[in-house]
Amino acid sequence: MAVQVTIPKIGFSMNEGILAEWMVEDGADVTEGQPLYALEADKSTNEVESPASGKIRIIGEVGETYEVGDLIAEIG
Repeated sequence: MAVQVTIPKIGFSMNEGILAEWMVEDGADVTEGQPLYALEADKSTNEVESPASGKIRIIGEVGETYEVGDLIAEIG
């Protein structure tokens, strides 16, 4: 079963963020805790770690704005 990678809420007032950079390639094997992407939100940029280990299928595009909870990748 695939694990969904969604935009996390980083900070009390965050409603959306910009996907600034993927740190892995589509189809790559990732490990839990590995940095996956950079998220710009509330005037700061944060690295977001993988919630699981497996092969990643990237859905979200760099430079796009996503709401908290939006699906941007799956790990299976």
